[in-house]
Amino acid sequence: MARESLDQLRQTIAQYAARMMVEDGINDFSYAKKKAGRQLGVLEKSVLPSNAEIEAEVRSYHELYNADEQPHELKQLRKAALATMQLFERFNPFLTGSVLDGSAGKNAQTNIHLFADSAKDVEIFLLSQQIPFESDEKTYRVSDRPSKNKKEKPHKTVPVFTLETEYGLQKLSVFEFDDMRIATKRPSDGSNADRIDIAGLKGIISTDRIL
Repeated sequence: MARESLDQLRQTIAQYAARMMVEDGINDFSYAKKKAGRQLGVLEKSVLPSNAEIEAEVRSYHELYNADEQPHELKQLRKAALATMQLFERFNPFLTGSVLDGSAGKNAQTNIHLFADSAKDVEIFLLSQQIPFESDEKTYRVSDRPSKNKKEKPHKTVPVFTLETEYGLQKLSVFEFDDMRIATKRPSDGSNADRIDIAGLKGIISTDRIL
């Protein structure tokens, strides 16, 4: 396949994946790109776009189709995140992901990191507040856990509590308190993920600033 045709196919797959992530609320880059590839009859991994290419198409999609609605939807998601973070303030909450970086839309998942002595403490708090939740685990790439095997990328698996809210799913990933110094990696490009505390989020909401 000619290079120009290959690049065009990669972009088309990225556009399909981006549309699914925005419209269907899919939050897994890998799942979205594989599903988009199958729809277009592409199975070779080498042809699939990178996560960063899909993220760029997500932003383009919002600019083209949601220019009027997306800023309002994003602000609602940020306000909902702030309310949850204030409720869980004792567990040192930080907002991260698409709701922070500004690429989130109506169906986006909100990602909040908590730092507690024990995930059990968070679970007990949820039960005491009679907040419905589902529990699971998530594995994050982290930045400062060296391995003897240089090819091995360090990871950390943590408990996750999922809340279903008026503005979509909120994922509360519970790290150990000492993990606050560890940066998780962005799934799109592997760089250190940004995160922001309650005070910082209040500042963004008050100025309507998009990072």
